[in-house]
Amino acid sequence: MSSPHTFHIPVMGLGFTVDSPIKVAQFGISSVVSIMDDHLLEDMRRYYSRTYQIPYLPIDEGSEDYRAKRVTAYLNLLQEVVDQQVEVLKQADFESSREINQYFQLLPEQHPAAELYQQMMNSEGKQRQVLQETLREYIQPGQIDVNIMTKVDKINYNKAGEALPREYSDALSALRGFAKSKAKGSVVFSAGLNPALFAYAEQFEDFFPDQNGQIKKGIILKVSDYRSALIQGRFLAKKGLWVSEFRIESGLNCGGHAFATDGLLVGPILEDFKNNRAELAQTLLTGCQQVWKEKGYTSIAAQAVPKITYQGGIGNAEENAFLLKHYELDGTGWGSPFLLVPEATSVDEDTLQRLLKAKKSDFYLSHASPLGVPFNNLRTSSGEDQRKARIAKNRPGSPCYKKFLTFSTEFSEKPICTASREYQHLKLKQLDRGEVGEEEVHEVLEKDCLCEGLSAPALLSAGEQPRRNLNAVTICPGPNLVYFKGTFSLKEMVDHIYGKFQLQLDPERPHVFIKELQLYVQHLQKEIEKSLPEQTAKYVSYIDKFKTNLNDGISYYQDLVQRVNFDANHVLEQMKVQLKTLQEEVQGMLPTVS
Repeated sequence: MSSPHTFHIPVMGLGFTVDSPIKVAQFGISSVVSIMDDHLLEDMRRYYSRTYQIPYLPIDEGSEDYRAKRVTAYLNLLQEVVDQQVEVLKQADFESSREINQYFQLLPEQHPAAELYQQMMNSEGKQRQVLQETLREYIQPGQIDVNIMTKVDKINYNKAGEALPREYSDALSALRGFAKSKAKGSVVFSAGLNPALFAYAEQFEDFFPDQNGQIKKGIILKVSDYRSALIQGRFLAKKGLWVSEFRIESGLNCGGHAFATDGLLVGPILEDFKNNRAELAQTLLTGCQQVWKEKGYTSIAAQAVPKITYQGGIGNAEENAFLLKHYELDGTGWGSPFLLVPEATSVDEDTLQRLLKAKKSDFYLSHASPLGVPFNNLRTSSGEDQRKARIAKNRPGSPCYKKFLTFSTEFSEKPICTASREYQHLKLKQLDRGEVGEEEVHEVLEKDCLCEGLSAPALLSAGEQPRRNLNAVTICPGPNLVYFKGTFSLKEMVDHIYGKFQLQLDPERPHVFIKELQLYVQHLQKEIEKSLPEQTAKYVSYIDKFKTNLNDGISYYQDLVQRVNFDANHVLEQMKVQLKTLQEEVQGMLPTVS
């Protein structure tokens, strides 16, 4: 059965949604857990085992395949707790239980159970009891989906310093942990194609159809455009791996790492998916069926179509409803706003207060990530305070304990992390010798320890102490969060999404399409400024392509606001003005050099 809701909560950092299923799955809401940090998963398993009186046997780092086993153990615990919660909910008394009533109150108004619930509330006696029993049959949990960032896939070593086989790398171990778990959900692959990881999924039966044509564990691809979806989907289909959903995420109007497109905007991208959806489904299904036949698997339904969803910067019910209806989407993802909902995510109190006090200029795209990918950041976070304090003490960089982002071989044969104290010390020595410039060093010193900073909030909000007292928190909200102020209940946020209730947002908040366009125009301007001295033919071609895509996107939106009435009139009028201004700005940028 599919989720009763039309939205999900995407992964946020390592820790912000690590226990979200325990908070929201019983209400039918799906959320995504990062399974990259096995240390955090083990700490959270210990905490929740104690909370729910579940026997806990530690999985030590010295044990064989400990990383995958920790992932499996934590996901099994999540599923066990959620199953318990749902059983309690199904037995609850409608007359006295807040939770069972909340389950139905949270549903979108058009859901059959929501209508039935209203009938029940207006009924009495035997009819009321009959309707209550019918409603119980509708109760189902949200999915426990997991996220694997495909780029975070370092090779691991044994105690003798010898490289372990490929299946013990970080991403492959995480996938094995999920595949062997009892978690009912899908794996979300984000950040592009990892051939070894995608091929490894072929080892696990749960990713293939059973004798009834049902796939136990789904594969979801987070993508930035249609071409990327087709390439990755085909790669998986050749191995008989069906993509159950494509999650389109804005390249810049999102939290965490930002993977900018070459000026392709979300409106035209969604139009692409809408127009090519049937062809995409048929291409992938044909590829999978050939492999299933060879391997003796039963095919899934011939009319099966991957779900298409969008996430990134959605701010109100009008935008949400328009995206669903106009682009025929199956759902949307709401991330950063849920950082302000303690019932749904894990944000420690100190960080929550910093978010609430933050100015617009405090939300920015940084060089903090050791992956070398732009990273949405908060200037006033305790993680930033710690990073600057270490520089002030002439001890820049972080102690590197978890080593998930150790990819640089600039100074050593064995990779190290660019946010580590070791790397930054070596980079400063280069500066002293005049081998590098101050600008390069400044960018290196911006690197932050995401392994510790993104996992700490989950433990701190649970009242636990992170290992080695590393309490500083790095938070990665999307630009949209700046327009939300205050903390909200789960019901307030869900009602806001569905248009049953309206949160008071900053009146200056632009439409989701305009905000993304503004971010891309700023991004292009930075690219131009960065490369001005060296106007190579390749650079000029890149800028021209970027400008062409932006201009095409603006033309698309200008046509859309003329023919589709998708928001209040004052919003549409404002959009027309903003589009014209941004169009002039793009056209005034660096002229083509022949």
